[in-house]
Amino acid sequence: MKAVIQRVAHASVVVDDKTVGSCERGYLILLGVAQGDTETDAELLCKKIAALRIFRDENDKMNLSVRDIDGEALVISQFTLMANYRHGNRPDFLESAKPEEANRLYEYFVELLSRELRRVEKGIFGADMKVSLLNDGPVTICMDSEVLKKKK
Repeated sequence: MKAVIQRVAHASVVVDDKTVGSCERGYLILLGVAQGDTETDAELLCKKIAALRIFRDENDKMNLSVRDIDGEALVISQFTLMANYRHGNRPDFLESAKPEEANRLYEYFVELLSRELRRVEKGIFGADMKVSLLNDGPVTICMDSEVLKKKK
């Protein structure tokens, strides 16, 4: 499972000209689910993301977590994070989980994160989404649950 975490002042997602999710100060998280990912992958990423200290403290140091600032999150499913670009110039997405399993783990991740933060919203799985954000910093962190598994 891969996640791209962007520290944002605000973010929103629109489907069919209707805002379906938004957040204020906190994270925009793009989440991709790979074949073979499990609940453990979602749990590892959620735990790390909720504790990640990338918000400024009173000394202007990145020392506070999204929980510390009572921040929010917007989570968007994005299978293109699983792109295989090794051969040719047209990526394939064969390493992505099948839609039913990807959606199940995406929803599980959102549920877990909702237990950690005051407010978590999401996009619509599989929809053509238009995402807007004001990146704060900019600060963008890419995470892979496989890296977190090797940490143990």
